[in-house]
Amino acid sequence: MITDIVALRAFYSSLIGRLAERSIAMALSSIWSKGSSERLVGLGYTLPWLDRFGGDAERCFAFMPAAQGAVAWPVGGACSTALVFEEELPLPDSSVDRVLMVHSLEHAENPQQTLLEIWRVLAPGGRLVIAVPNRRGMWARFEHTPFGTGRPFSRAQLAEALREANFTATSWSDALHFPPSQRRAILKLHNLLEQAGRRFWPIFAGVLVVEAEKRLYQGLPVAARASRRVFVPVLSPQGATRLGATRRVEKKGQGA
Repeated sequence: MITDIVALRAFYSSLIGRLAERSIAMALSSIWSKGSSERLVGLGYTLPWLDRFGGDAERCFAFMPAAQGAVAWPVGGACSTALVFEEELPLPDSSVDRVLMVHSLEHAENPQQTLLEIWRVLAPGGRLVIAVPNRRGMWARFEHTPFGTGRPFSRAQLAEALREANFTATSWSDALHFPPSQRRAILKLHNLLEQAGRRFWPIFAGVLVVEAEKRLYQGLPVAARASRRVFVPVLSPQGATRLGATRRVEKKGQGA
């Protein structure tokens, strides 16, 4: 099950969503090295963090999976959003410097092929930053947040997936140490629980965050494959005919 764009926007506009966004932003800040001339792409639902970290980038794009849906971004500026299929990104080889994935890898139909596609579009020495639900964490066990849907990862599973796609994990962090409760009494203790969790129970964090570097000294097998997706705009009529027009065609056929 994938959380659609409407549910994602509603979650991050709620109190628990704003606190979750802040917690993940702190984890990203601990491993994020600023680059003033880099080309940055967010894959999944990354808008809250692109607003925070994308200001220094030369170019910044928000790619959103077709199954999730998309919204225009940034607000008040030229749209930098694209609806994509994760395994066939509309980018040439070695064209971006950093990719940020949030609410993406856990929903990918083929996570390994998605990582290989990101390897293709990253420039030499490019960085991949991923935030995924932690299999051992509490947030992956409750479906009232976006982190309770999709496929959670353990740290070992995520490291193995990166290694198989020719990435080297360079930095790790974690976030969401407070419980996914909607009670205001518990959310008021957000800061205290987050600090305590980061110190005493990091293994049970709700989200794992990793930065990985594109590895170049090993070749990747190249195999031609046909696209498995055909995207059709929702508002495009598909084979619709008017009843009257159909009847006129039938009468003409009978008269002949």
